[in-house]
Amino acid sequence: MEKKIIGVAGSGNMGSGIAQLAASKGFKVILWDMNDALLDKAMDRIDKSMGKSVEKGRMTQEEREGALARIETTAVLAELKKSDLVIEAVIEDLDIKKKIFAELDQILNPDSIIATNTSGISITSIAAATNRPDKVAGMHFFNPAPVMKLVEVIRGYKTSDETIATLMNLAREMGKEPIEVKKDSPGFIVNRIMTVQFIEAIRLVEEGVATIEDIDKAVTLGLNYPMGPFTLQDFGGNDLGLRVMDYFYEEFKDARYAAPQTLRRLVRAGRLGRKTGAGWYDYDQQK
Repeated sequence: MEKKIIGVAGSGNMGSGIAQLAASKGFKVILWDMNDALLDKAMDRIDKSMGKSVEKGRMTQEEREGALARIETTAVLAELKKSDLVIEAVIEDLDIKKKIFAELDQILNPDSIIATNTSGISITSIAAATNRPDKVAGMHFFNPAPVMKLVEVIRGYKTSDETIATLMNLAREMGKEPIEVKKDSPGFIVNRIMTVQFIEAIRLVEEGVATIEDIDKAVTLGLNYPMGPFTLQDFGGNDLGLRVMDYFYEEFKDARYAAPQTLRRLVRAGRLGRKTGAGWYDYDQQK
């Protein structure tokens, strides 16, 4: 697509990463969140990330300044009406997403596409909050969005071919490798496979087959993954992992997706991970 204005709803790690990516590829970006404090934090995150890219020779200082200048921030959702396309990247909560989509549906031009960066929630359910389900689809970036090459473009039940084609082309313009998920199934492709791996890794620990450290080592060295399942869970957040498992179990009614009790206890104890917090390795040392 031609360089139009991209709105990003949500300025957390994923939202700020998508905004950074789009701006670095020449798009003007309007980044929304609930208050200026969140937006200031997001812009600081983007600035530091681009600074590292300059240090590593991946972009010039001039390119960094140009990209930052293309990002406009706002705490007023109605300001996204200037966008030609909006990518939603708020918390993984269906009710919250539906509320945002219903409001965007009223704000945006009737021809505008609204994409969701959800990692596994039903696109059809989100689209039902709008009067434009043919123009709603999933556009799932992976963390960190400026680096990871894959984008899953997901059809809802009523998503049009034109919407899918537009998002596939947009992903390519952003330097990504898009794949089309042809059926709106929980978890899509990557997270559906990955969640089962997480559960099986936890069960191996519960059964005393191996330690957390050795399971991570086995996966990184034996499967050539960049990090093991426990490190990855800590990085993404164990509470998020639990919500995903519970959502899958509710949708599929399949024991393969039943969350292990060890994970549930870990979350209740506040060991949520996210890289710097107490997570699986802390649990392994204190159990």
